[in-house]
Amino acid sequence: MTSNVDQTFRASSPTQEHAFRGGPRITAIETLIPHDIMGGLLMLRLHTDGGTVGGEPLIGHGETYYVPQAVAATLHDWMSRRLLGADATAIESHWRFLYERGTAFGVRGCELRAISAIDLALWDILGQLTQKPIWKLLGGPVRDAIPVYNSCGGPSYGRRPYSSEGPSEPPSSGWPGHGDLGRPGPLEDNYNSVHHPGDLAEELLAEGYTAMKLWSLDRIYKNTGGHRVSWTDLEEGLQPFRAIRDRVGLKMEVMLDGHGFFTLPAALRIAEAMRELKPLWLEDVIRPDCVDTIADFRDRAGVPIAVSEMLVSREEYRLILQRRAADYAMIDPTWVGGISETRRAAELAQAFNIPALMHDCTGPLTLFAGLHVTASCANVTYQETVRAHIKTLYPMMIDEPPTVVKGHIALPTRPGLGVRLLDELFTPDHPGYRITRLQ
Repeated sequence: MTSNVDQTFRASSPTQEHAFRGGPRITAIETLIPHDIMGGLLMLRLHTDGGTVGGEPLIGHGETYYVPQAVAATLHDWMSRRLLGADATAIESHWRFLYERGTAFGVRGCELRAISAIDLALWDILGQLTQKPIWKLLGGPVRDAIPVYNSCGGPSYGRRPYSSEGPSEPPSSGWPGHGDLGRPGPLEDNYNSVHHPGDLAEELLAEGYTAMKLWSLDRIYKNTGGHRVSWTDLEEGLQPFRAIRDRVGLKMEVMLDGHGFFTLPAALRIAEAMRELKPLWLEDVIRPDCVDTIADFRDRAGVPIAVSEMLVSREEYRLILQRRAADYAMIDPTWVGGISETRRAAELAQAFNIPALMHDCTGPLTLFAGLHVTASCANVTYQETVRAHIKTLYPMMIDEPPTVVKGHIALPTRPGLGVRLLDELFTPDHPGYRITRLQ
């Protein structure tokens, strides 16, 4: 790597010198793909020359999900030119620079995921410097606690399959968007949502959850495809919802996630059958490829429609909102561009009087990023959680997993994100480890 002066010159222009004048400076970009925990996750740590604050080293923590090898390469081989030696508090400047440079070759894939992870880490650094949780820096609290619902994934959802010899090689199943069917056992919420839905609803109510999201049509799609759904298949797929209504009535809000598997005629049949079950929303029953078709579906569905974490730019949300294609706008903080862009998208939805939702079915920092936005943005209605992840996977990655009490998570109180990735994960001998330093 070149000298600091050359590094600044290569990464910037005279109009960008402000991003290199202040500090603390970013001194290293460190990434880890935790193959042995969640093989699709990319963990990021941004090191600085800021020493310690409050007894902790000033390191920013971030993450994103899917194509982690491509994201790591983007961070180390390209975005490091901008970040190393730069002011870690120039959050918006770095966001705009990287986003605008990325648009030269299409920014909505691994580039935007990389920006998302960076943005989380920079906000984390700013919070640590000011000794405030991020939600205070975003405008302060708009609620006392954050309402959550349980998305019915299990302990193995998103996790690399295990054998008696330990972590397996790359899994043969688990394509993005295909919900894990699970197996019998504790916290196997996807399995139980299909095979014991009434029991699961009662269990969740006893834990304080009052809303749950099911993926009960995934297996119908896998067996028959998404262009046509027979009434027999549909009845099988919706039987869990009927069992929940029979057992607990309207005490539990229910939602259906279709994972974008169905075309318009099948989606309309699903919506027709769901009406009597009074869902809080239907999510991604139809893939968000064509805004006009989604708007048509919403007009004809007769139930509220959520659209969804599959959108990964503010422009896509603008089109959905302007075409009146959604009743809820769901946002994933580590896909759409980090805390910065999540807040902007949520406020854009608020201008249309459409509530926002925070997505998390992946890593722990995605959840914490959503908590900070929800804590400070009145337009956010729910934060998604997977209780199986909170209880089994997140303790393997972060120092203080959240706790759900009466269907809510308390506002984070520690500075920054309020949580740190475990130091022991970032070992140079790990096959998914990489670090690039300022020379």
